Amino acid sequence: MTTPLAEEIARIHGTPAVVIDLDKVEANIARLQAACDAAGVANRPHIKTHKSPELARQQIAAGARGITCQKLGEAEIMADGGIDDILISYNLLGEQKLGRLGHLQRRVRVIATADNPVTIAGLPQAAEIAGRDLEVVVECDSGRKRAGVETPGEAVALAKMIAGSKGLSFAGFLMYPPEDGWEATQVFLDTANAGLRDAGLEARIVSTGGSPNIPNIGKLKGATEHRAGTSIFNDRMQIAAGVAGIEDCALTVYATVVSRAGPERGILDSGSKTLTSDSGGLDGHGLILEYPLAKIAKFAEEHGFLDLSGSNERPEVGEIVRIVPNHVCVVVNMVDKLVTVRGDRLVGELPVAARGRLT
Repeated sequence: MTTPLAEEIARIHGTPAVVIDLDKVEANIARLQAACDAAGVANRPHIKTHKSPELARQQIAAGARGITCQKLGEAEIMADGGIDDILISYNLLGEQKLGRLGHLQRRVRVIATADNPVTIAGLPQAAEIAGRDLEVVVECDSGRKRAGVETPGEAVALAKMIAGSKGLSFAGFLMYPPEDGWEATQVFLDTANAGLRDAGLEARIVSTGGSPNIPNIGKLKGATEHRAGTSIFNDRMQIAAGVAGIEDCALTVYATVVSRAGPERGILDSGSKTLTSDSGGLDGHGLILEYPLAKIAKFAEEHGFLDLSGSNERPEVGEIVRIVPNHVCVVVNMVDKLVTVRGDRLVGELPVAARGRLT
């Protein structure tokens, strides 16, 4: 049954609407900060999930040291919003980006990331534009097989290259351990630190990451900070990882049932352009809170195909339902605004200021 709040949201904003409960957002911010504080590790949340300077300011007000951005464009938006301590956890290449990085560094503290000599060779250009040294961390892979050097020896070699480059300052290591790979990560870090000591260098920053790794915060001896992004909203992937419950999911998509052409099927007005085709390896494309046994089985761009065969309770045409998405980060990046509520009260809206900042 459609709730009065859903009717109000549909009347003012229409559906599909991406809605966040500010009470839950604030609780999630506080929970992450408490986990970092308890472990004696600084909190440097990743803004890739919410893309909002306002929410980043709330995270800093709650105790975060600074923020993490994946892309330079996100960092520029955050600096415009008053954030002045930004780690960019991505290789930045090319004259255009290096020029922007230099101008950004003039305004705020920026920590750059590199995992190869080509990236490092370009970074002095940004430091020259900024007129001050640029801090650089070396990204290390300890098992996830994404970005990052694969051996401690490579990490130390890059640290030496950074330290020997005009305008650059070696700051430390950036890591994203697999959830079951923290022992291997410890061996990697200990070996790399020994190599640094032999070279007369020190890792002032050892940054770990991931919302699924929140239970592991503090397990890496020598870690100084942690980067978690999705935990501010949570989603089905975080529930599946065992680090959040339904009650912790602050973002839902309000969608309308627009067709019931057959008894065991239906159509939502939310397709791949709203809920995303990134399944996260889960069954179906979102959890419908009012009908948890129904399945969003597949998508067209503007159609969510409902499989109602497993649900005795079935929605009617015109009913508005709430969906917890599989992967919330991608959902946020597809809308210009988030509708804000507190419990069953509509509050307003929040711009997704860094939406689409892919460069």
